[in-house]
Amino acid sequence: MTSGRPRNAAATKKRLLAAAAAEFARYGIAGARVDRLAAEAQSNKAQIYHYYGSKDGLFDAVLEALVGQVLAEVPINAYDLPAYAGLLFDGYERHPDAARLATWYRLERGNSKAPVQAVVDAHAAKAAAIAAAQDAGAVTSAYSAEVLLGLVIHTAALWTAQAPEYDSLVSALTDERRRSIVVSAVRALTAPRHGSEGQGPYRNGSENRCSRPDGCTFAARSGQRGEDEMKAAPPAGRHPCVPPA
Repeated sequence: MTSGRPRNAAATKKRLLAAAAAEFARYGIAGARVDRLAAEAQSNKAQIYHYYGSKDGLFDAVLEALVGQVLAEVPINAYDLPAYAGLLFDGYERHPDAARLATWYRLERGNSKAPVQAVVDAHAAKAAAIAAAQDAGAVTSAYSAEVLLGLVIHTAALWTAQAPEYDSLVSALTDERRRSIVVSAVRALTAPRHGSEGQGPYRNGSENRCSRPDGCTFAARSGQRGEDEMKAAPPAGRHPCVPPA
């Protein structure tokens, strides 16, 4: 007897989240109707308030479920961000409601002081993974890890966030070609440029150029190691502008 109740509750929640995702994607948070989505889920408003507390609580649950789904389907590989962007593109194609939910979230909660913690945690973990890849020299350090994460995410979502007037200019592009563009753009954006940018401890800070008379163009980052250290005599066999291993 008792074993049947959790299964029924789980099934009800699953139906509610699916109906809510479609309702919020179409109408936004303010425009969504609790009674309408309850009917779609073959449930009732009382169950919604019992499980989620409010319509806002239900929206938070939809977002958290979406984040969990994305993490499961597309775990980040910071050492191959072009492939990661391609998989994100695939996810947007499989789940078109995801982009709509994100748009409504920005419009209606852009100034929220209480962000969804699951989303915050997911972004923080991804940025940390990218920072580690930068420190290893596998990814460009031209941008901070946080900025680079945003660039990759928004490049992957390029085709889902355009106005109809722009879409008409690229309507001839097939899905395969659009995916290829995303992957190649992220590859160009994230490839390490050894010899022209700082790596590891040089990643943060303002940029200075080496003043050696031999024309070195290595971009060191001030605030971590100064110009004096760059000019100092290096260990045998190492250029003074190249960070030690």
